[in-house]
Amino acid sequence: MSTKPTPICGQHKQPKEWKQTTFEYSEDGITVRVQKIYAWVCPADGEAAFTPETADELHRTVREAMETAKRARARRSVLTEYIVSVSANDQMKLAS
Repeated sequence: MSTKPTPICGQHKQPKEWKQTTFEYSEDGITVRVQKIYAWVCPADGEAAFTPETADELHRTVREAMETAKRARARRSVLTEYIVSVSANDQMKLAS
């Protein structure tokens, strides 16, 4: 079994920490927030670095959530915030 070394923050020269963080993306007045997602996080400034697999999943999830929120806004839905739980530990929040 091999283990990879802990990544070092290029700016702060400190080892990153593997922990849960929140990813947030905003566009056209809509914010998609994915909470409790694991990433390598710099302890100095909280900058998160996601694994390639996680980044791919985030991209798909955010794209789908943005499309849903934009459709709801276009039909002037009274719903302006959604929380979608994937499991007991993960949730996705949309706000428009």
